[in-house]
This record gives sequence, structure tokens and C-alpha cells, in this order.
Amino acid sequence: MTNTPRPCVLITGFAPFGGESINPSWQAVQALEGLNIDGFTIQTKELPCEFDTSIHALQEAINKYSPHVVLCIGQAGGRAGISIERVAINVNDARIADNANNQPIDTPVVPAGPAAYFTNLPIKRILLALHQSDIPASISNTAGTYVCNHIMYGLMHEIASHHQNVKGGFVHIPYLPSQAVHHNGAPSMSQQTVESALKVIITAAISNKSDLKVAAGTTH
Repeated sequence: MTNTPRPCVLITGFAPFGGESINPSWQAVQALEGLNIDGFTIQTKELPCEFDTSIHALQEAINKYSPHVVLCIGQAGGRAGISIERVAINVNDARIADNANNQPIDTPVVPAGPAAYFTNLPIKRILLALHQSDIPASISNTAGTYVCNHIMYGLMHEIASHHQNVKGGFVHIPYLPSQAVHHNGAPSMSQQTVESALKVIITAAISNKSDLKVAAGTTH
């Protein structure tokens, strides 16, 4: 008799970048390794904050774990709450170099790929669940043009090309308080709150319920 693999969720964080000694995304993500949420085992992976290399590392992890859901988490210093990203665009436009000293400007993430991909996560249901847990959160319509957008686009392209039954998306989180003290006036969120938020997101993401149709847009 063969053992059926337990369903899993792959959740990734990034290595520190931009002069920071830590990255809150990996600090929170690694704390969830091996956790069981509603019958799904959490597998974690630290991605390099590098163009192209990060996508290859993500693809290897997806092939290794065969996850039902993939959540990529990244730092968004300056944002005050959890940002659930709706869309990734097919462009790299790096204001600063990545950790391998690459600084692509106006290049595609995937040559000849579509202009954009939307997440297939139930983002409105996730948003409501976070608010019900008293965690500040919003839907974001831009993941930037740095490595975070790069990995989200790469993830959704991988899903569209090879793993159509997998749910995937990207979430930005604020600085940790230990980082914010070095950025005058920058908001922050405790690691405990971020970990709680990730558990809420995972629980909503693995449900088979359709997304909610509630207003969560912006005027600018």
C-alpha cells in the first residue's frame, strides 16, 4: 500500500534586501514550517531577492512539494497593513539593484508572456477574514515592479502553464517594529500579528468556497 501524500501549502518569504539585516516575510513564514492547518501541511521556502533566480527556486519548490496553494510573501516598507495583491504585470523596472547586483529596467518577466496575471486566490474572502480577525488589510492593485511583482508574475505564469489546479498569489507585509525604528515615521506590524494573518490567509485560501463579491476597490 502506498501512502497518499498529505495535501500541502507552500509559502515563501524573501531574503533581506536593500540594506536590511532581516526580511519580515521570511521571519514570519519560517515560523509556520510543518504547521497543520485544516489538514494541510505548511511547507516553507526562502527565496533569494534576485530576478530570475527567485523564479527558478520557486519552480523547484513547487515541483518538490506539489502544493495545492502557493503563497508568496514579501516586505513592503511603508505600507501599514497586510496587502493582498490582485495583479502582477509583465515588467521589471528595478529602482535599486537586487542582491545579485542585477537592475533590469523595462524588461519583461516572461518574454512574449501576457501583459498581466490576476491572482486566483479568493482575495475578498481573505480580506473579510482578516478584518474579522481585527488585522489591518486591504486589496492592493500594484505589487510594484521589483522582485515581488517579478515572483508573483512568475508564479501565476507557472500555474497557468503547468499547474492549473493550484491556487496562488502574493501578499505584502509591513516592516517589523525593529526595522521601523530605523525608518522615521514608517508603520510596522509585529511578527506575531503577521503570523496570525498568514494563518487566516491560508485558511481562507484552502477553502473551496467561491470568492465574495464585495467592494474593496480604490479611487486612486
